[in-house]
Amino acid sequence: MNKRIPAFAVGLVLLAAPVVAGCGSGSNSPNASTSGGTAMKRTAQAATVKTASASGLGTILVDGQGRTIYLFQRDTGPTSTCNGACIAAWPAVTTHGAPKAAGSVAAGKLAVAKRSDGTTQVTYAGHPLYYYAGDAAAGETNGQGLNAFGAPWYVIGTNGSAITTQTTSGGSSGGGY
Repeated sequence: MNKRIPAFAVGLVLLAAPVVAGCGSGSNSPNASTSGGTAMKRTAQAATVKTASASGLGTILVDGQGRTIYLFQRDTGPTSTCNGACIAAWPAVTTHGAPKAAGSVAAGKLAVAKRSDGTTQVTYAGHPLYYYAGDAAAGETNGQGLNAFGAPWYVIGTNGSAITTQTTSGGSSGGGY
């Protein structure tokens, strides 16, 4: 018996292939998800944490692409308390392999912790690290000082502490380095 596949079925498979191919797990960048409806690139490599100077905030931690990294003051140890809607708004900085330090980041303060979903989250000085979905590009610090999901979110300094105050006058959002 010779069965023919209708042309529209072949077309549907061809249209779905890029969507299915884009599904994967984990990354070291904020590009690991489609938070906020924006399709983002996936990579499978070790995360790099480096420093950048942020207007009004001083020297802060960023990833290898210059995206701002935050800590969540509700986290009291290396295990993240941010899940569900929280992790959609504040994606975890994840890694495949040991995270790498650059700039004036202290390599000895970098570590990893397993998340409840099985991914490996980067920590610094015992704090799980996150991005903010509202930062569209490198240099933005739109999440600075936001109180969401039960506690404030702050950029993190090279000493491993939250930077909670401005060093100069001026806003912290939309800034460039």
